[in-house]
Parts: sequence; structure tokens; C-alpha cells
Amino acid sequence: MASSAVLKLDLVSQSSVPGQQSIIVGVTRHETCLVLRGRLRALHAAGFDVTVVSSPGVLLRQTAALEGVRSVAIPIRRGIEPVADLISLVRLWLLIGRLRPAMVEFSTPKAGFLGTLAAWLRRVPRRVYMLRGLKLESTGGFKRHILLAAERLAARCAHVVLCNSRSLRAQALALGVGPASRLHLLGEGSSNGVDTDHFSPGRSMVRARLRLPLQAKVVGFVGRLTRDKGLPELIEAFDQILEREPEAYLLLVGWFDDGEDELPVSLRNRIYAHPRIQRTGYVSDPLPFYRAMDVMVLPTWREGFPNVVLEAAATGIPVVTTLSTGSRDSVVPEVTGLLIPPGYPVAIAEAVCKLLADPERARRMGAAARAWVLENYVDEHVMRLTSSFYKSLLAAPADQNAISNAAQSYAD
Repeated sequence: MASSAVLKLDLVSQSSVPGQQSIIVGVTRHETCLVLRGRLRALHAAGFDVTVVSSPGVLLRQTAALEGVRSVAIPIRRGIEPVADLISLVRLWLLIGRLRPAMVEFSTPKAGFLGTLAAWLRRVPRRVYMLRGLKLESTGGFKRHILLAAERLAARCAHVVLCNSRSLRAQALALGVGPASRLHLLGEGSSNGVDTDHFSPGRSMVRARLRLPLQAKVVGFVGRLTRDKGLPELIEAFDQILEREPEAYLLLVGWFDDGEDELPVSLRNRIYAHPRIQRTGYVSDPLPFYRAMDVMVLPTWREGFPNVVLEAAATGIPVVTTLSTGSRDSVVPEVTGLLIPPGYPVAIAEAVCKLLADPERARRMGAAARAWVLENYVDEHVMRLTSSFYKSLLAAPADQNAISNAAQSYAD
């Protein structure tokens, strides 16, 4: 009862903008609000009255303030916790009942499941499940079956499942997450695109600040430091890289995440103690760190569409990433970077050393990467597609067939 009262006060203190179409955008963790930056502002500029929802945290408040939208904090657990999940579902149901949005967009596994279910129970006229990745791809056993069932139910509760990349849509179709008529892709994928004016080649003071020799070869990683991002393989690969490039450094830009795929203490201690590994923790702007890299590596096991690869590419940095779902769409093989199978430290080391040993090839790849991003992933272009797509859904009659037809004619 107390939490309901707090929620009510939160909403009353922030007024809606008259005449705008209202939309709730929800994710599970406040850290995930980072991937909503630009998207929320663009939706607001397109005439939507936007409310962003996530678990409580500083990045929820900061993102809402930066984007000029409202925020509501609702605790949502990432793990499977039936009692806590039921409480979160009720809170989402209450929130949707008070705001009565014309549309919702929920993403990330738990918020996607609970949010679309709550929106379906409230019969929100337009329900979008933004599929940013499939957590079940790096999960086995009974838990995988639970996660797949949750994905299917989330898709069933939504009118539209907006997939983040071409390979993610193909994988969702193959797993039976939803029918082809409900799974859609806008343009070439990505939920935000890239601010190519900001993420651009240039000088950086990072090497001087971290006391890295200007001539040293720097291998970079940007993202959560977790198992699913391939950190165990990257650390093992880096020791192999040092055998061939003894003056190399590994720059880890990101934080140790305490989720289900957190790194074991032994590996964290190994990272802490390694004389050639530099850690930054969370950074609000990774641009100077990209500019300090010779090559970026994302040895991930699963993605939707990795923003960090596009940011590195826009900065003119070649990327080594994996053939996993989502990540394989973020690189043009042998043109903007290299693709390798996930889970193989030797493959990581070989690909990185190829680029470090051939600076001219790396430079050409970096230039091609930026050109490719400019052609396909400029943020204004991606967000124009999204806002126009959402307006087409609002213009369609409020039933599944009409919304599916509108989505089909605009997307893919």
C-alpha cells in the first residue's frame, strides 16, 4: 500500500504535456537507461509524452533529466523471483492504469515480460516489445525453457515485436518467439543509431592520463564486465597477445556487473593484479577511450545489436567481435572489422594480432567503419524511422490485424 502511495505522488508531481500522444518506455535496470539516451529525446521531440520506467537508480534520474522526460522507479529483479515479480507486475499495472498511455515500449527480458503482460491486462491500444537480445542463448537446462516461454508470452502480449537486428529477428523466428507477421526490423537495425558528430576520430588525453606510452598498442573493451560479454575468453586471449605484442595494454571500459553472469572472484582478482590491464569503471562518455584504442574487441556470446561496436566504428576504430546473434550484424567482415566464433581465446588473439601487426590495414578498416556507420546508422536517421513507425501504429485502428498490417507496410 505504501509503495502505491509513493508511486501516486511521483506521478502527480510531474505533469503531462497536453495534446501529446503518451508512451511508457520501460527497461529492467537503471543502468540500461544508458541505451535509451537519444531515443527518449527523439520520441519527445516527435510529439510523444514520454515516461521512462526502470528499477530505482541514479541513471534513471539522470537519463530522464538529460532527455527531458518523466521517470518512475519500479523495482524489477533480473532473476526469476516469483513473489518479487508479482509485486513488480502489480506496480506496473497500477502505473499503466494511472497514466493510460496510448502506447508502451518495454524491453530487456524481465521488464519486457512483465511490462507487456501488464499492458495487455490494461488493454493498452498499442503494445511494442523491443527485443534487444535473447538471454536464453547463453542459458541451458530448465531455465532456458522458462526464458523461452517468457519471451513467447511477451511477444504474444505485444502487438509488435521490434527486433534490434536482422540476425536477432531470424533467431526469434527460428525459436518460435512469435510469427513473422509480429516480428519486425526497422532499416538496418539498432535502437538508437550513433551520434556521429560526437563519436568521431580525434585526439584523446586518455593515454597520458592512464600513463600508457603513446606508442603502445592498446586493445580495448567497452561494456559490462561479465561472462556473457566474453570477458573470461578475452583475459585468456590477452596473455596470448602479450606473447606476440609484449608492449600491448588491455583497456577495460566498464563496470563489474553483479548480475547472474557476473565474473568469479578469481577472475576479478586476476584482472586487478594484471600489470597490463587498465580498468576505468563506469564512464559517462566512452569517446576519449575509443580514441585511445588501436582495436576494440567485443567477444560476446549474445547481443541484440551492440551499440559499442557502432560507436567504435564511428570513431574510426576497427572491431573484432563474434558471430553471435546481433554482434555479427555490427561488422562488415574483412571491411570494417573481423568476425570470430564465440568462446575461443585463440581466435580472439589471432584476430587482434593481425590488426596490431598491420596498422595500415587497421586504419583502412577504421575509415571504412566510419563510412558504413554514416551510411546506415546516424542517430537522426534511425530515430526518424522509429518515430515515424510509432506514429503509423497510432494511426492504425486499435486491433491486432490493423496494427500488424501497418507495421508490415512500414518495417522490414
